[in-house]
Amino acid sequence: MTQDNSGPQSVYPVPLELLRTPPPKERADAARNRIAVLEAAAGLFAEQGVEAVSMDQVAAAAGVGKGTLFRRFGDKAGLAAALLDARERVLQEAILHGPPPLGPGAPAEERLAAFLDAYFDYLLEHLTLVRMSETATTGARYRIGAYRFWHRHTAILLDTAPDPDQAAHALLAALAADHVAALLPELGEQRMRAGLLRLARAAR
Repeated sequence: MTQDNSGPQSVYPVPLELLRTPPPKERADAARNRIAVLEAAAGLFAEQGVEAVSMDQVAAAAGVGKGTLFRRFGDKAGLAAALLDARERVLQEAILHGPPPLGPGAPAEERLAAFLDAYFDYLLEHLTLVRMSETATTGARYRIGAYRFWHRHTAILLDTAPDPDQAAHALLAALAADHVAALLPELGEQRMRAGLLRLARAAR
């Protein structure tokens, strides 16, 4: 199986472009409420820590009713996922259209290493939020729309593996937020980064 490394095209059935996180479509008043909620949540989370903040506090700080907040986001895990959307779109855009090696134009091995490094940076910056969104319910991580994007991109870059889809899931398992949060104090950032690159080389 061969791969054109000039872009995200692949032999896989779903184009990578179609899997990126779409911007929300909403009325102007709903957009204002969403922005107010997300800004309030980001501020409270930064001040007090995610675990210490309640949905009631977020609603009060945003100046919206609790019903509005719960209808829009469901729970704190839904709020965490919404806060991450914009960050995810930045990384997805860099993968699709940015300069190499993260973007198109570099060999698959270099692009994979760049992706793992960039995703690890994103994960460390937002670890508590990502962990909350991924562990809200059993298997929540795999139902998050962004995971499909990360998985497809990784599978495309692992197309020389015997089973690229399985290999991509196995490699991304090492980037699960719960796993990283548990091992980071023991192993440290550099050892974890180096381990990811070894896993990637072995998967190919």
